[in-house]
Amino acid sequence: MSVSKVTIGLCDPKTPSNVGAVMRAAGCYRADAVFYTGSRYDRATKFQTDTKNRRQQIPLTAVESLLDQQPDSSQLVCVELVEGATPLPEFQHPECAFYVFGPEDGTISQAIIDCAAAVVYVPTVGCMNLAATVNVLLYDRLAKSTHTVTGDGLIRQSRDTNNRVRVNREAPNNS
Repeated sequence: MSVSKVTIGLCDPKTPSNVGAVMRAAGCYRADAVFYTGSRYDRATKFQTDTKNRRQQIPLTAVESLLDQQPDSSQLVCVELVEGATPLPEFQHPECAFYVFGPEDGTISQAIIDCAAAVVYVPTVGCMNLAATVNVLLYDRLAKSTHTVTGDGLIRQSRDTNNRVRVNREAPNNS
């Protein structure tokens, strides 16, 4: 069985809150690395919102070119509202993918779109913000995967430390 690999590329992300939320999603959905272009995030990084400190486990790296960061074994998949794109519900994710997302106030360059193996979009009315789009895309990948890990062990490992609630499997006593 081959190992799934996910890398994320962000085109000039605008806000640190979105990058922090992307990092949290990257951790939740087991992405391997996050790359970003532009300088806006660097200027605002002191307002960092990576509440789970995912930067300690997942590299977040500023780069000049996202295309230069594409892992050799991965397929480039752009996620953007562009004409001719495939709706996400119809998309089959590659085993190894480099997902590139546009900025909150712009779009992925035509040069990157032209290099993509696939271009997909989330069929919403209006556009979602960057972090929401990353979460939806990665959840879709998880939901369609045959390698999904589930069960109480995952729940115990993943839940907040204050959460010890359990599902009562017995019929409720209504008397």
